[in-house]
Amino acid sequence: MLLVSAPILGVPEKAALSKVIDSGWLTMGEQVRAFELAFADMHGARDCVAVGSCTAALHLILHALGIGPGDEVLVPSLTFVATANAVLYVGATPVFVDIESVDVPLMSLAEAEARCTSRTKAVILVHFAGYLANREQWQRFARVRGLHIIEDAAHAPGLREVGTFGAAAAFSFYGNKNMTTAEGGAVIARDPDLLDKIRQARGHGMTSGTHQRLNSRTPQYDVTMLGFNYRMDEMRAAIGLVQLQNLQEWNEIRRILAVLYRRLIAEHCPAVTIPFSEPRTSAHHIMPVLLPRYARRQEVIDELRAQGIQTTIHYPPVHHMTFYRERYPGVALPRTEDFAQRELTIPLHPQITSPVAEAVVAALASALNGGAQTGTAA
Repeated sequence: MLLVSAPILGVPEKAALSKVIDSGWLTMGEQVRAFELAFADMHGARDCVAVGSCTAALHLILHALGIGPGDEVLVPSLTFVATANAVLYVGATPVFVDIESVDVPLMSLAEAEARCTSRTKAVILVHFAGYLANREQWQRFARVRGLHIIEDAAHAPGLREVGTFGAAAAFSFYGNKNMTTAEGGAVIARDPDLLDKIRQARGHGMTSGTHQRLNSRTPQYDVTMLGFNYRMDEMRAAIGLVQLQNLQEWNEIRRILAVLYRRLIAEHCPAVTIPFSEPRTSAHHIMPVLLPRYARRQEVIDELRAQGIQTTIHYPPVHHMTFYRERYPGVALPRTEDFAQRELTIPLHPQITSPVAEAVVAALASALNGGAQTGTAA
């Protein structure tokens, strides 16, 4: 099965893990610190905080900013559910905002303006598929209203612009991301005080960690804030340090493949459209395509699977999921809903070759020209 995403792991990662195991120190220590500094440097930041997941990163950012009960946070519905969940973790209310268009499936600035209230305290911008939102426009929007900008950059590691939009950015190193630590995430925040709060809250609100106390003259510590167990361990950090060395090269391969896909699909599947038709900075995390309205998506999925090609959907709208539909009934986001009904994600990762991409597009064309349709295009 050709997977939508596949991690690249090998001898260097095994060697890094063995080194950690041989050291006898498995929890947060020198490897985590080295990874934090290296990841920050790649993004032009002085420092960052490594955590257990991107979800943890989002929660810590919201918590450190003091967002809580009675506050509202603007979020897209076209995202993984964790984006909205993190808002609920701090007791605030997620307010779902429609996308700009099916060509630019990022949060709509106009819709965000319409949904702002006196209780709105922040906006979470999701760099969907790795494509960056318009920084200057969102900074003006936030500055006028006194809002915090939080970047959900799960899809966009390795881009120096990420982490410069506002208060902080949250990254993911889950197994299907551009680089992986299996589970894991990070926070970049330019304000050192905010980053210090996040760092302390990561480890139960303790004033020092185990490794720090090992190298100090006293085992004493204090707890001065509410904290969580959101630490990254040494083994994941060791893998991350190896992966980080390849991230820029892998992102470039993704970019080349995305260009190839666009050319092949335009040639062989002209009824299929690809979002972000205008050039835009991207880490090219996934390859989303929009099927024509006449296509039966499940039949296309089944046909591609029969040919050994996995596909998936990014994303079922969060506001349609049972938990959120029952909690916030009556939410209507027509552009998000239209996009989500027709979107299909095809394989994109650095192990794909040009002939493989050609085979994927040929299979897609075959599925659309076969039985996976209800008639002619409207």
